[in-house]
Amino acid sequence: MRILFLAGGSPATVFPLVPLATAARNAGHEVLMAGTEGITSSISGAGLPALSVSPLTMLDFFTNDKHGNSLEWPPDPEDWKLFIGRGFGRLARASMEPLLDLARSWRPDLVVGGQLAFVAPLLAKRLGVPYVRHTWDSGEPPEADLGAAEELEPEFRELGLDGFPVADLHVELCPPSLLPPGPAPANLQHMRYVASSPQRTLEPWMYTRPERRRICVTAGCRVTKDQYFDFLRDLAGKVAPLGAEIVVAAPEDVARDLTAGLDNVHAGWLPLDVVARTCDLFVHHAGGGTSLLVMAAGLPQLLIPNMPSSVAPSQRLTDFGASLMLMPGEDTLDAVVSGCQELLENPSYTERARVVADEIRSQPLPVDVLAVVEELV
Repeated sequence: MRILFLAGGSPATVFPLVPLATAARNAGHEVLMAGTEGITSSISGAGLPALSVSPLTMLDFFTNDKHGNSLEWPPDPEDWKLFIGRGFGRLARASMEPLLDLARSWRPDLVVGGQLAFVAPLLAKRLGVPYVRHTWDSGEPPEADLGAAEELEPEFRELGLDGFPVADLHVELCPPSLLPPGPAPANLQHMRYVASSPQRTLEPWMYTRPERRRICVTAGCRVTKDQYFDFLRDLAGKVAPLGAEIVVAAPEDVARDLTAGLDNVHAGWLPLDVVARTCDLFVHHAGGGTSLLVMAAGLPQLLIPNMPSSVAPSQRLTDFGASLMLMPGEDTLDAVVSGCQELLENPSYTERARVVADEIRSQPLPVDVLAVVEELV
């Protein structure tokens, strides 16, 4: 069987798809994964064949309309969610022709699309093959789907559709206890979250618990000098007064500048699935992939959402008792130190985090979900 996996425009959209794609490849199926040019190295780095559908970045699709006119990011959080959906809709439109070109030579038997890869259901409809929607974190806002649907209305009309086709299978990574309220998606299939971020050669400190407490601070994989750099550097500085060993997970090209002037710090692109097992606490931007990885490790988290879409999942984890959340602007030095102390000293947060980790481990493995996917064809 030939299975086409569709990611998005950042490495964070690749990693959640890798376990199922790898299981499919190991089972003897032909697998390709597509995304924008900038993330193909993340796909190939995971050992999967990579296809570029656009030389543009995800930021290009967010900040330019389909005619190339510049767009401004909306200040209102609800408008932001629709805005993001429209951007992913424009990526879907731009991806269609390259994917149809692929299908002329390499016709997939099934299409698996990441949660915001809105080209997936439309491509599957055009090819007449099953479509699997695959989440990549603990919850994207439904408003994103509405924004994408607005953007793709001409494509719907062309295909005789009123909206996005219902997925033949919905693969869900979020543990059941932390799902948003409301009816479950049709054809729901839970799957165990498996960390799959890029690796590097291990050093002893990465798998060894230090004598003092260790706190990991991160803002995800998209940190550059122009994006999230100041946020992450400031956050590391706020954690420093706790006297713990600090691990700053960030791209290598910004790591040294991020930690200049800080003592007891390791920084760089880290194998977080390994390093997390030696940590006591994560302090981060509430990115969906990072949150899931820390949940799977059974650790408490101090969450500072840097995107409106991260607020609701963070609130659910906080209500569950496994984290604390500070909204942007609330993350003062005193608030960060106080939050970290509460999470470290009150054992209830670690206990609740371990409940989440146990629930994640109880979900079906990717190879088991693959058996369900195979039945669709």
